[in-house]
Amino acid sequence: MHTQRLTLTLTALASAGLLLTACGTESGAGSEGGSGGRSVESSGETGAALTGVRWNVESLTLGGKKHDAPDGAYLKIGEDGRAGGSFGCNSVGADVTIKDGTVEFGQPLTTKRACTDDGRMTFEKNALRALGEQKFTAKVAGDRMTLTTAKGDRVAFTSQPAEPDAPLTGTKWQVNSVGDARTTASLPKAVADKVHLTFEDGKVRGNLGCNDVTAKAEAKDGRITFGAPATTRKLCQGEAMTTERKLLKIFDGTARYEVKQGTLKITAADGTVIGANADREGSAKPAK
Repeated sequence: MHTQRLTLTLTALASAGLLLTACGTESGAGSEGGSGGRSVESSGETGAALTGVRWNVESLTLGGKKHDAPDGAYLKIGEDGRAGGSFGCNSVGADVTIKDGTVEFGQPLTTKRACTDDGRMTFEKNALRALGEQKFTAKVAGDRMTLTTAKGDRVAFTSQPAEPDAPLTGTKWQVNSVGDARTTASLPKAVADKVHLTFEDGKVRGNLGCNDVTAKAEAKDGRITFGAPATTRKLCQGEAMTTERKLLKIFDGTARYEVKQGTLKITAADGTVIGANADREGSAKPAK
């Protein structure tokens, strides 16, 4: 079988925090649409195409011990021979060769973000150890793929059809993380389900963990210009108030934003970074 050399370049991947590309956005991880027609032959059968598919990382089995992957870990190989993804915290890049049903990765390169979620960091460390310069036997069956080494280490994936970008306006955005360009942290459990924002009619409304908030918010060309926030006056203690103070920093002038499928990233003028997922069921109906 003809050897396909897939070179994973270091592109700007900071927005997604994402298994096989480094430093940048997913747009640098190869073509988003369609299959490149490249397939892996496994056990005498031609597997589903590897390229053009978003492969969610499901689990890693290392030394006989299975580790469940954190949310958001995925791999995508574009039809142009580039791949992009994450093990759940940092962006990762490597070279990979596909030949005769095997996939071989070169030494991976990663960004240097420090995630405060110990589970994500542990999984990433284990996955990088498994990935580094090893040859895997690939098996693709329907929407599942496994990569297995001669020692029995295995990475399991499931495919996910690409979903359209959620619109910024009219979508209820469930905030799940806050940090900066170098470090991000999930919201405390006490407020994790409470913090949300909805942009509509030139305003943003929501809850910051303690108080409700309303402010002017004009979005254009990847930027949101915020007005001064008006909040309710509840007094909260501990994590709720700490979270609210961090989130209030986005209302300081103009912030950059990026929507990618069901995720939203807002970067405030002072460098504060907020991540959110679209709550499609709880989103407002689009204006007629």
